Amino acid sequence: MNVWKLSAAKKLERTEAENPLPEEGKVRIRVTKLMFNGTDAALYEGAVKCKYPLVPGRYAVGLVAEGSSVGFLPKGTRVLLHSFVAAPDTGTAKKDFSEDDILLCGRTADGYMRDLLYLAPHDFTPLPDAVSDEKALLLHHVALAKAAVDKLGAGKGQHIAVIGANLLGILICQLLIYQQTAPILIDTDAARLEFARTCGVYYTMQADEHLVDGVAAVTGGRLASGAVYVTSAQRNDPALPFGVCAAGANVVMCGSREDFSVSFAQPFRKQLSVYCVSGRSENLEAAINLMVSGAVDLSPFTFRQTKADGLDAFLAGYAEAKRGFAEIDVVTLI
Repeated sequence: MNVWKLSAAKKLERTEAENPLPEEGKVRIRVTKLMFNGTDAALYEGAVKCKYPLVPGRYAVGLVAEGSSVGFLPKGTRVLLHSFVAAPDTGTAKKDFSEDDILLCGRTADGYMRDLLYLAPHDFTPLPDAVSDEKALLLHHVALAKAAVDKLGAGKGQHIAVIGANLLGILICQLLIYQQTAPILIDTDAARLEFARTCGVYYTMQADEHLVDGVAAVTGGRLASGAVYVTSAQRNDPALPFGVCAAGANVVMCGSREDFSVSFAQPFRKQLSVYCVSGRSENLEAAINLMVSGAVDLSPFTFRQTKADGLDAFLAGYAEAKRGFAEIDVVTLI
């Protein structure tokens, strides 16, 4: 079978390996499609540290490769592969508390860019016919958006500030609208905000010197009842959610990016409750239900296909390529 590995920065190699042997309690999966993004490109460039060799591929879908008595899944069942897996149990060995209990596929553990593998039933989720392969690749994002919205605990009619008009920020706004709250999407990039409006986001504001006054005008002077800061939207000041929130509000820092700093003087003065929400493999069933019910609208987005053999050039040119806000990059293995 084919396995793709990063052996060093800017060195992605396709290698041939023996097909994996069956494992008790696991299901044989054939990987069909993966989604690659800016984080994967940064790993390829060496801008994000990892241990080599590393099999890339964080978001993936596949097919049950043969009938299985585990979970009674027939051959050909489409499945979403979980991006987050439990770290190996060290048993009685001394615990290194600097290590994570959850590993991120394609970054801190080998990912899914390979033809075949065996997975335990708790490491994948069957997909309904109503969710296409391409849309399924975004289910982890929907699940993360749901986790952020749940942590806010926002009520009907409340105004919630969402800082970061990227894919995740738009999904958070769509879920807030679905729950009949009123998101205010904030970003430094006016073009991103314009695209967000095509995704059904009503209130958008540019992050400039007039931002607080603008939020006050929309909320009748009360400011936002809560806020979410999308950590992957790096161009936005992480202190922004504190400034646009009313005293006593909940603020959620949402995402996996950790390389930023922020003063907590304002949250202390305003007695804000600050929560951190990162990606996990929970909420995926709920994310599927939200997608099927139409709570999120992915129709403005375009899924651009790339063959696996062209991935090296794709990642090498990622930073220079002109990408629209609506483009999602999908790599096909078969």
